[in-house]
Amino acid sequence: MDAPEADVEVDAELVARLVAAQHPAFLGPVRPAASGWDNVIMRIGERWAARMPRRGLADRLVRSEQRWLREVAGSLPDGVAAPVPVAAGAPGAGYPYAWSITPWFDGGAAASVDPAERRAIAEPLADVLVALGRPAPAEAPANPFRGVPLSYRDDVLSERLSSGRLERVVPTDAAALAAVWRDALAAPPWAGAARWVHGDPHPGNLLVDGDAADGLRLVALLDFGDLTAGDPATDLAAAWLVFDPPGRARFRARVEALRPTDAGDWARARGWALAMGSAIVDTVGVGGPIGRVGAHALAQVLLD
Repeated sequence: MDAPEADVEVDAELVARLVAAQHPAFLGPVRPAASGWDNVIMRIGERWAARMPRRGLADRLVRSEQRWLREVAGSLPDGVAAPVPVAAGAPGAGYPYAWSITPWFDGGAAASVDPAERRAIAEPLADVLVALGRPAPAEAPANPFRGVPLSYRDDVLSERLSSGRLERVVPTDAAALAAVWRDALAAPPWAGAARWVHGDPHPGNLLVDGDAADGLRLVALLDFGDLTAGDPATDLAAAWLVFDPPGRARFRARVEALRPTDAGDWARARGWALAMGSAIVDTVGVGGPIGRVGAHALAQVLLD
């Protein structure tokens, strides 16, 4: 599977029992829709979805979304949605975690679209991430893995790059990746106010519709489990996670038209892309769609 091993199994029967017991107004036919790194998505009828943690650590992330996502989503541009919970579920029926009911959005993951086609969402994604990245309150959720100074991630990244594990699963140049990481560490750290950070802006978390003929449209930004406050360069990592060089140029130009940035911001962003991409490849390889997201990121950070 293209994700870490699950701590609990989630199936349609379990979700139907939980919805019937806790939120019967939303009950409808339940069927699997997607299984991600931390959560399973089950479609409920035609309008709703259940977001169900499949790993213990995701319980805290879902609770964070229930607390913060409505407030954060209010800053997104018109036409781009976020899966704001409409009902909060509690453990029950032998299931140990918090869970949510959210709206269902039609579309497909940008990860399933060729990077050249993704260029069409470069400006809309820049608009979304800049709008999201406004100053955050002091009580914003903490996250030791996102938004922090890159130096906090140096031990794990340096070990990963020197271990030989990446080269065993994907053709890459670990020495060149280590040079990218050193460049990112050398950039001045973020010195501004802590800003909201989505934390996981890869193409598996971008819902799109349309095609090459009609033009791709960004429908929704998904999975706010890593939501935190800190360095906005974390989300600028989308330049390498999502795009090829022409798309990246368009994304960067739009960000710079909307918000002041400098070379240090983009060096840190490239470092964040390396951190996220290498973590994916190291954990799940490159055989599935999320693994290919990681491989894409590693290739792209070496092109600039």
